[in-house]
Amino acid sequence: MAHSQITSSSISPEMFYQWPVDEMEARVRVIKQALGDQLVILGHHYQKDEVFQFADFTGDSLKLAQLAAQQHQASYIVFCGVHFMAETADILTSENQTVILPDLKAGCSMADMADDEQVEECWELLTGLFGETVVPMTYVNSTAAIKAFCGRNGGLTCTSSNAKNMFQWAFSHKERILFLPDEHLGRNTAASLGIPLEEMAVYNPLTRELEDVQTKLDQIKVILWKGFCSVHQHFKLEHVQRVRQRDPQIKVLVHPECNYDVVCAADDSGSTEYIIRQVQNAPPGSKWAIGTEVNLVQRLAKTHPEQTIRLLNDMICPCLTMNRIDLPHLLWALESIYQGDNVNPIRVETDVAREARIALERMLQNS
Repeated sequence: MAHSQITSSSISPEMFYQWPVDEMEARVRVIKQALGDQLVILGHHYQKDEVFQFADFTGDSLKLAQLAAQQHQASYIVFCGVHFMAETADILTSENQTVILPDLKAGCSMADMADDEQVEECWELLTGLFGETVVPMTYVNSTAAIKAFCGRNGGLTCTSSNAKNMFQWAFSHKERILFLPDEHLGRNTAASLGIPLEEMAVYNPLTRELEDVQTKLDQIKVILWKGFCSVHQHFKLEHVQRVRQRDPQIKVLVHPECNYDVVCAADDSGSTEYIIRQVQNAPPGSKWAIGTEVNLVQRLAKTHPEQTIRLLNDMICPCLTMNRIDLPHLLWALESIYQGDNVNPIRVETDVAREARIALERMLQNS
């Protein structure tokens, strides 16, 4: 189909799968130039290069949402990430801006592990056991509804980079924290503050019970939601041991969404942005085994050929939901905007957005 014959009613992602890559790339550039400042494309670090190359801004989820809020001239913000990221961008941007997710099936399995009904059940149990001594805190990798729950119950959000500071803020207000939805980030953060493992328990939303209770209830400081990242969950202690056996000089750098024993065994751990900075600041000849999403690790290896960079576990697949956003879906979203028919707009309900913004702003004010 010639470009001049494209109409909003005729396009679909499937149609663009028939196009050569160079034609799709050329069309993306044409539309970007035509829309100018009206359009901003955001690219998460875990995106494939075929999409990442067109991002006006790159970063982790919260950084991108904050950048979106700063683009006052843009009418359309195309978020190449996953659903909860686009929700956060919609919460932080103005009503006259439209956030678009190129593929609505680009979700997050971790975020889906905690829904609002489950969290309300958990909260009823915890308030029955502990009274008003608990602060709810959610990782930004969560739905708008969970952020809203934290907002209206005196809680806040956190990122993997500021989780430690947010834990300290929470403990300055209450005796305990309910941490959602990633068990591992919560445990690793609490442990970094010197909280013993036996003073943590796990809430299982399927059984509706506290698990791994190793002390008296009144001594529990952190209640961890039983959730995890499907990518980081696959890095194991044996992988750390194996890469060190192969090369004793290699440094192991992992994301704090990894299991506690993996983080303890690693040389260093930190957020996506932290991992990138560590590699950027390392001298030539440095050797890294990195435990995080494969697209990012491969991009770092390509960008820094003066270093040896490999994935901690070679069998790890990309984040499958993140990778649903490919070049055909990106082009479909842009072509739809160009034709005046916005596809996949992300809109958070007003009341949910208001309460979720409270949780986000508490974090931003105390970061």
